[in-house]
Amino acid sequence: MLTISADMMGRAVTIHPTVLWDEDELVLVDTTYPGQLPLLTAEVSRAGLSFDRLSKVIITHQDLDHIGSLPAIAAHFAPQVEVLASPIEKPFIQGEQQLLKLTPAAIAEAVSSLPANVPEQWRLGFKHTLENPPTGPVHATITDRQRLPICGGIIVIGTPGHTPGHISLYHEPSRTLIAGDALIVEEGQLYGPDPRYCIDYALAQHSLAALLDYDIQQVICFHGGRYNGDGKQRIAELVKQKR
Repeated sequence: MLTISADMMGRAVTIHPTVLWDEDELVLVDTTYPGQLPLLTAEVSRAGLSFDRLSKVIITHQDLDHIGSLPAIAAHFAPQVEVLASPIEKPFIQGEQQLLKLTPAAIAEAVSSLPANVPEQWRLGFKHTLENPPTGPVHATITDRQRLPICGGIIVIGTPGHTPGHISLYHEPSRTLIAGDALIVEEGQLYGPDPRYCIDYALAQHSLAALLDYDIQQVICFHGGRYNGDGKQRIAELVKQKR
């Protein structure tokens, strides 16, 4: 798990992409906000790894904080890096369809919510980024319960609801669930998806049941990081609460 922290328009924001590796592959799960490739590269180096080994990028879903640095990664590492994502998310990531959460109303609300001390030039730049979000190639699509024979085995878990094609990943050797935004950690506790950011909150809640098919030892959430409790037991509690 990586920790990327930066000031975003007057607010401190921390996110947690994940890196998996073996002798042959170095795999990045999600790519951070636009402009954060230097931070990402530095964090990978701090983990004792060479980012030059990057071979694959897996995108859990289309949101800006997950695809933001994909264009820079694709440009820097082409043609060695293969990008994988759900077939449902692919057209959004590639810019063939508008990102579902970046409607004109949502963009206007995001801009108006910026702190008053944000300079006008930054405000306009933020608005431009939302109106013209980054795009990048998806070279191959991956689907629910597909096993990727890399890094000891990675299983794709369809967890739609946060976005229509959201996926989570289960790393078999470490028994780690990389949840994406299907789950969040707040103040050390594991919670279900945040309803404010779900395209279909009921579906997002329902999707959690699929996670119980796996022997989960630890959980990594993009927002909140690692959950240190009994991940599978806590997910079972969340599923039971939503029935």
